[in-house]
Amino acid sequence: MSVIELEAPADARPRSRPRPSRTSGKAWQRWLSPVAVIVIWQVASSTGLLPPRLLAAPATIAATAADLVQSGVLPTAVGVSLQRVLLGFAAGAAAGILLALVAGLSRPGENAVDPLMQMLRALPFFGLIPLFILWFGIGETPKVLLVALAVSFPLYLNTFAGIRGVDGKLAEVAHTLKLGRAALIRHIVLPGALPQTLVGLRQSLGVAWLALIVAEQVNATAGLGYMINDAREFLRTDVIVVGLLVYSALGLLTDALVRLLERRALSWRRGFLG
Repeated sequence: MSVIELEAPADARPRSRPRPSRTSGKAWQRWLSPVAVIVIWQVASSTGLLPPRLLAAPATIAATAADLVQSGVLPTAVGVSLQRVLLGFAAGAAAGILLALVAGLSRPGENAVDPLMQMLRALPFFGLIPLFILWFGIGETPKVLLVALAVSFPLYLNTFAGIRGVDGKLAEVAHTLKLGRAALIRHIVLPGALPQTLVGLRQSLGVAWLALIVAEQVNATAGLGYMINDAREFLRTDVIVVGLLVYSALGLLTDALVRLLERRALSWRRGFLG
């Protein structure tokens, strides 16, 4: 019998099965360490190893969160803080992107804007609070402006880097097509800088929540920062932890929204990203 006769037909040969993904079915493993920390935390609190004055038990924190939601304290605080973040973010994002365009599109603009932005970026927020109170009072204005100032720097730096990182060959193509400066900025510079600007957008949202924590210490009468500061006076660690968890959840939510926007705005890069 020849070798050819011993060979099985192509359709009768066993087909190789696709290898299961290493991550399929194992996503739950990422929750093991957080759950273990919570269990250890609860056991330590229940046995007295972790006094309530230092840190409340997870069960106590969950009950406190439910009480704050039912009483309306937490939804009201979240609404006030969200309003401050949105106003500050809108003002800071507009200023940061506008200044990045001025500095990125011309050398004189860079010489005029960039040194000032680098100097302001090095200033500590806590050092600015007394000046902001003297200049703008103790109302909502200094809180919103502190958030806006913090937001403007990541967007400025990333947008500026994105503009300067646009391929020079594209400018030569625009010159060949006889595009004007406005068309060059609209069709080449801005789309080319968009990925870097979206990175700055994600960074600025994270910084906005950090700045809000500082801003809401300025004679606030409402908001998450006020709730945490008030709880500190009465050593209510359960309320403090609830406020910090809400800050974290809001940060994750806003980051997820920006990532969704990034996928929509950069859909033309799907073939490259896979």
